[in-house]
Amino acid sequence: ADGYYQYQMAECVYSTSDYRDMVYLLSASFNKDVDVQFNSTVGKFVGLTEFGVKQAEYFNKNQALVQGMKASVDTACIPNAHILDSSVRDKA
Repeated sequence: ADGYYQYQMAECVYSTSDYRDMVYLLSASFNKDVDVQFNSTVGKFVGLTEFGVKQAEYFNKNQALVQGMKASVDTACIPNAHILDSSVRDKA
């Protein structure tokens, strides 16, 4: 079909119950190819395509954006993991 397919996916990835290994990932894709990705462990945007490299350079210049993305582990991931994990663990 004609048209374009663009989307972003945010993930909180962890394997320990104390969340010390929690990583926030944000991927931006265009036509099913990931262009740019943010990883809270790396602490910056990384371009994976020619266009994504340009996007990453632009995003990384905005330190308020980068700091906000890094903070997503504490502001979004961990609070939601507490809620979701407690509902699963309490049922075991």
